[in-house]
Amino acid sequence: MIKRTLFFGNPAYLSTKNEQLVVNFPEDEKPPATIPIEDLGFVVLEHPQITVTNGLLTKLIQNKTAVVTCDKQHLPCSLLQPLTGHSEQTERFRQQLIASVPLKKNLWQQTVMAKINNQAAHLQERQLYAKKLFRWATEVKSGDAANHEAIAAAFYFQNLFAHVPDFSRNQKGIPPNNLLNYGYAILRAVTARALVSTGLLPSLGIFHKNKYNAFALADDIMEPYRIYVDALVYEIVQSGEEVTELTKSLKADLLSIPAMDVSIDGKKSPLMVAMSRTTNSLYECFLGSSRKVLYPDYGN
Repeated sequence: MIKRTLFFGNPAYLSTKNEQLVVNFPEDEKPPATIPIEDLGFVVLEHPQITVTNGLLTKLIQNKTAVVTCDKQHLPCSLLQPLTGHSEQTERFRQQLIASVPLKKNLWQQTVMAKINNQAAHLQERQLYAKKLFRWATEVKSGDAANHEAIAAAFYFQNLFAHVPDFSRNQKGIPPNNLLNYGYAILRAVTARALVSTGLLPSLGIFHKNKYNAFALADDIMEPYRIYVDALVYEIVQSGEEVTELTKSLKADLLSIPAMDVSIDGKKSPLMVAMSRTTNSLYECFLGSSRKVLYPDYGN
């Protein structure tokens, strides 16, 4: 079942009754709206004047609903997840912690190869030059010592948004960087949710190791999925819609990311479901029962 994503951009009072999320808008005279908590996958809280009861938070977390809060720039900045995400969590933590360096390097190699192949497939779909990316994907070695990931990313964005004057991929750069930032933040939340549900530590990465990064593993595993954000943002830009400001309409488009169709091994499913397949396959690699992480194949 596809879990719903709820976005709150206005003042609201959120509570719970009879396993339902109850929504009251102080400026609205209409009766409270109710949504079954079991249907929810993500709740995004943007407005600073939103009140949430502890009872509701507890039920959302028990349902493994990711609660995302936003900063003054309206970008997702925090993620609330359960302390215990899986019944075998302690054992799964142990397997993750004892993973060898060669295994981590191999996992990162697979991740980078999948990411670059997806970038190449996306450029090819847009009838843009992609041969270099397809070649670079085959040249990635264990641990990506030659840093093909960064080289390919620079080439990819230079070509994908070549029609946008002065564009370069930078968090504080000109639009559509604002759309990419928002989309990647949603994708990061989806990834962290799946990792916690699988019983893994989102903070212990296979490549990303910044001591200030609480979602290092999420940043690793989401890499091959970034292409779905890129494709959606590209379509928005091509439509001619104004992207200088992140409007309610644009956010609604970007919040559809968890439900986007994704193909793994020829089987299509919503992105949030596919991400769980990826994180479960990652655990199997830590366990030693598999050597392959299941990543999406863009365009298939």
